[in-house]
Amino acid sequence: MQISTDTRSHYERIGGEAKVRQLVQRFYQLMDALPEAHGVRKMHGVDLKRSEDKLFMFLSGWMNGPQLFIEKFGHPRLRQRHMPFAIGDTERDQWMMCMTQALQDVVEDEALRKELVAAFGKVADFMRNKA
Repeated sequence: MQISTDTRSHYERIGGEAKVRQLVQRFYQLMDALPEAHGVRKMHGVDLKRSEDKLFMFLSGWMNGPQLFIEKFGHPRLRQRHMPFAIGDTERDQWMMCMTQALQDVVEDEALRKELVAAFGKVADFMRNKA
């Protein structure tokens, strides 16, 4: 993978708040609609709004934009916060399928898309907590 020479943050490169929001909305639309994402979808409540808001706040800071999640909830402690959910390869793959498609649908910049897929893949791998 070739790394971009663009020195702006991922938050700036994606297009700021509006694009991060659009990405998160598309991600949850896909999770809610795709039968092959059922395993990861059932880990969420019936209403996805709270999850959507939290992911938006988290991604804002994760992409080096405003640290909204930390300001409201403190350190993300992603693995600890997700320990109540059994996350294995299947759940990781379903989450990544939705995020990869959302990135494809929302992010025009191919180099940025590839960087974000790789970065999300590392986080998704780290979240696994079952064999």
